[in-house]
Amino acid sequence: MRVDLDDYVSGATLATELVNTAPGVWHGEDQLDGVPALVRFLAEHGVAAEHAPTVDDLEAVRALRTPVREAIEAGERPDGEADVAARAGALVARAGGPPSLARDDDGRWRWTVAPRADATLAERLALLAGVGLLGVVRVLDTDRFRDCASPTCSGVFVDTSRAGRRRYCMPDLCGNRAHVAAHRERRRSGEK
Repeated sequence: MRVDLDDYVSGATLATELVNTAPGVWHGEDQLDGVPALVRFLAEHGVAAEHAPTVDDLEAVRALRTPVREAIEAGERPDGEADVAARAGALVARAGGPPSLARDDDGRWRWTVAPRADATLAERLALLAGVGLLGVVRVLDTDRFRDCASPTCSGVFVDTSRAGRRRYCMPDLCGNRAHVAAHRERRRSGEK
């Protein structure tokens, strides 16, 4: 596994979705409720595990949610760039080797970083998330680090969309809930 330093979108997406698997976001339901859920999460993000994930891997990935969330939340504070950079850099340092140049599939040179050979699954995920967060700070700025706008959600996210207007950590879930609630409120107000 090599992480392309220019591909911040996949790492930031992984970071967002990882922190939003936590029980506090899902009102008590842990979305990483077992090794099969971890395997699905890895597959959804194109992360190949060096070995079949274990319960120990699951626990380490669950624990990783806290420092990743702290890095995202740091970006929400005024002048949080340095804090995000430090926290994301610490995530990268958990597993990352030195940066190097490697050719991509089209033969172009890219700056990449590979995990150490002995890096655990959680450390590899920390590397991906950290590189993604650092890339967002460099390319888009920390105004893209946000709390979910849904009043019933405690999720956070990194908006990597072109327009930068995303409001919900999970648009299909939180956004739909907010739109349904607003529609019901408009109907109630119109019926009075």
